[in-house]
Amino acid sequence: MSENSLQLTVHRMTWEAEGVLSVELVHPEGKPLPEWTPGSHIDVVAGAYTRQYSLCGDPRDTGRYRIGVLDEPASRGGSRHVHTKLRPGQLLTVSEPRNHFVLEDAGAYLFVAGGIGITPLLAMAREAAARGARWRMVYGGRSRASMAFAEELSALDGELTLVPQDELGHIDLDAELSGLPDDTLVYTCGPAPLLAAVEERCPAERLRLERFSAPVVERTGGEEAFEVECRSSGRTLSVGPDSSILQAAEEAGLSVNSSCQEGICGSCETRVLDGTPDHRDFLLSEAEHAAGATMMICVSRCASGRLVLDL
Repeated sequence: MSENSLQLTVHRMTWEAEGVLSVELVHPEGKPLPEWTPGSHIDVVAGAYTRQYSLCGDPRDTGRYRIGVLDEPASRGGSRHVHTKLRPGQLLTVSEPRNHFVLEDAGAYLFVAGGIGITPLLAMAREAAARGARWRMVYGGRSRASMAFAEELSALDGELTLVPQDELGHIDLDAELSGLPDDTLVYTCGPAPLLAAVEERCPAERLRLERFSAPVVERTGGEEAFEVECRSSGRTLSVGPDSSILQAAEEAGLSVNSSCQEGICGSCETRVLDGTPDHRDFLLSEAEHAAGATMMICVSRCASGRLVLDL
């Protein structure tokens, strides 16, 4: 966690649905919290783990952050810690909000949510309603009892369709994504099969998505070794074929933020001062890849033999 991290108090924990807890965080001294925009997430130190959780409250409420956490027994530990160890009154270390899932201006929105993927889309729907934009949400889950924040969504000025799988099966994406008006952007978050199905049916220029995990990508050919100059620390790293920039930096004793190590969370995003990155993340846009101003050093490599980074 960086020097800009926050120590916040757990103010309230609420059961929002089967297996889903919301956690409200406030400043211990009642101070306003850093501003955020819909689609933002924070890194949360949960026991021995750092995990990312989308902010699902109201950005206009500067006194509190709210996250929604699904209890996942098969997880790597973050959600289990929140559900079994975290309690009101305790302190949590969190990062300032950052946003790689920005709600862009559009005439209309279609939000496609699956399970706990509702969390960033809830804040987006609230913002779309506040802007007076047309929006529609299709929200799928295992059952009605497992679908968090449904009442909040129903109270917003928009169109909501709930699709509990045990009653109605899966979302009919062919129907939902066909014939959309030209001014509509599609935002989706949820399990990988849902995202893949939406990607198959929606033109890339109209689709914005956020992933829980990195898709499997097969790469052919061997990896090349390369050199990284760390301008801020005055170090030069050799990154081998079977290593990453992040691993090389950590082995050299450099302090670098990281979490997912899959190129989806943005914790290790680093400014590129010179050289051409070989982008392998699933977070930056095509335009951001082309610009090459930053890179995710947990997965991305070098396409120019040498990089100069702000490390």
